[in-house]
Amino acid sequence: MNVFTSNKLQDTAFAVKTVKMEALDAANSNIRQPESFAALDGRNRLQLGLKRAFDIFGATSALVILFPVLLAIALLMVIDDGGPVFFRQIRWGLKGSKITVYKFRSMRADLCDPTGVEQTVKGDRRVTRIGAFLRKTNIDELPQLLNVIKGDMSLVGPRCHAINMRAAGMLYEELVPEYHYRHLMRPGITGLAQTRGWRGPTDRPTEARARIASDIYYIRNFSFWLDMKILFDTLLSELRGGTGF
Repeated sequence: MNVFTSNKLQDTAFAVKTVKMEALDAANSNIRQPESFAALDGRNRLQLGLKRAFDIFGATSALVILFPVLLAIALLMVIDDGGPVFFRQIRWGLKGSKITVYKFRSMRADLCDPTGVEQTVKGDRRVTRIGAFLRKTNIDELPQLLNVIKGDMSLVGPRCHAINMRAAGMLYEELVPEYHYRHLMRPGITGLAQTRGWRGPTDRPTEARARIASDIYYIRNFSFWLDMKILFDTLLSELRGGTGF
């Protein structure tokens, strides 16, 4: 091997390494262009339209009916620690867009993690007394009805994750290559993964993969009736005491 061949191999190795580094940087840049997401084949536009109409009707009706309860919760939170009522967080939306998601604040204001990287665990010291009840009953998620009306979210869909969400210490997109396929539909307040029990912190790779597999199954098999089944299963779970913490 002469010096020219050696230099050529070194240049090739350097170029390959550069491409890999650029790909890794792009994967971690949190920039997802809508055109990078292929359209779903065989999607029934009528059912998607029906889904959106039900979202608007359901979210609006729920806000009107629950308004006294929501107001009472807000007042209790102010009395309890005087902190802000709502917690805002940037999360993944439809086709990789970034949306601001609303929740009732369930943690001490000075310990909230707006990035969402630090996942909540059972007995988390950051959770307030009222916050523990809100999380157990999933009432802390109700302000997301506003996100549904805005069109950022749906009542049913893959649960929206915070940017740079991790599972088993790795970025989700590194652990599960098809991760961003789940963003082909609007994120939901509840979803198939949640009704199957895949919620909360994901400490093991198998848990993370099972959650994403449920999301992708939902997208590939979406129907309005599947949404109704997921909503029914969610309500049944909440009536039995909820699974939040």
